Amino acid sequence: MWRAARLGRGVALGLLLTVHAVAAFEPMTVGIAIGAASALTGYLSYKDLYCRFAECCREEQRLNASALKLELEKKLFGQHLATEVILKALTGFKNNKNPKKPLTLSLHGWAGTGKNFVSQIVAENLHSKGLKSNFVHLFVSTLHFPHEQQIKLYQDQLQGWIRGNVSACASSVFIFDEMDKLHPGVIDAIKPFLDYYEQVDGVSYRKAIFIFLSNAGGDLITKIALDFWRAGRKREDIQLKDLEPVLSVGVFNNKHSGLWHSGLIDRNLIDYFIPFLPLEYRHVKMCIRAEMRARGSVIDEDIVTRVAEEMTFFPKSEKIYSDKGCKTVQSRLDFH
Repeated sequence: MWRAARLGRGVALGLLLTVHAVAAFEPMTVGIAIGAASALTGYLSYKDLYCRFAECCREEQRLNASALKLELEKKLFGQHLATEVILKALTGFKNNKNPKKPLTLSLHGWAGTGKNFVSQIVAENLHSKGLKSNFVHLFVSTLHFPHEQQIKLYQDQLQGWIRGNVSACASSVFIFDEMDKLHPGVIDAIKPFLDYYEQVDGVSYRKAIFIFLSNAGGDLITKIALDFWRAGRKREDIQLKDLEPVLSVGVFNNKHSGLWHSGLIDRNLIDYFIPFLPLEYRHVKMCIRAEMRARGSVIDEDIVTRVAEEMTFFPKSEKIYSDKGCKTVQSRLDFH
C-alpha cells in the first residue's frame, strides 16, 4: 500500500510537471493533464492548478489597497489629488460585491504629469500581467480610430470589442488614451455599457473598469494651480472640489476633446474627473532620481540638477511648471 501511494504521488508529480511543459501548446492537453494530476493528488482544484500556468480572470479577487497606496506614493510625484482619488475609487469599487455600474475614471492634465504611468500601475494591481494581460485593453485614438469618416464603423467595432471581452471576463479593464484626439461621438457608443443597467443584451458590465486619459483640461488645471501659487497657498491645499466641476464643464464644451458634448458627461456616467497638476522643478528632480534608480545607477545629485535645468518651465515670468512634465527625462538622462 505504501509503495502504491508513493507510486501514485510520483505519477501525479510527473503529470504536474508535464502541465508546465504543455501549457504553451494546447488548452485541452493542459486540461487533461491537470485533471489527471488533480484526481491523483486531491490537493488542488482544476481551476487553481490551471491558473498557475495560464492567466485566469479572477473576478472576485480583492484589491490589495495597501500595495496600491504604497506604489502610488512611491512612484507618482506631485499628484496628491490623483493618488487620493484613485485609491479611494478603486478600493471602494473592488470591495463592493454588487456595484450598480462600471467604474469610470477620466484622467486629465498636460503630457508628462503621470496619467499613463498611473493607468499602468492600476492595471498591474488589478491583473498581475498589467498592460500585457488578456483582460486589460488599451485603445489609442490616433491608432485605433484615426479616420473621422469612419466613426460609425468605429462605434460598431468598439461595442463588439467591449461586449466580447466583458463576456470573457467581467472585471475587464479598458483604457482609452489620447481622448483629446478622439473624434467626438465615437466614445458615446459605449454609453449603454457605462449606465445603471443590470444587463445589456444578456451581459453585465457592472464589474468592468473604464479609464480615459486626456490632455484636455490641462489649461484649466494649470490656471487654478497657478492661482493657488500666486496667492501663497500650498499646492497640497488644492482639493478635488476646486477642480472637478470646472474640469467636467470645460471638457464637455471643448471641441478638441473626445468628450465634447458627450452623453457620458451629460448622463453623469463618469464617476470621477481626476486632475493631474503641472509638475514643478522639485518634482522633475524626483522623476530623474527615480529613473536613475530604475537603471540601477547611483544617484548623482550633480547629474540630477543638470538634467533638471535642461528642462523648460513656464510661465515665462515665474518659470514654475515643467512644460513637458517628466516626459523627456529618460532621453535627457541618456546624455549624462
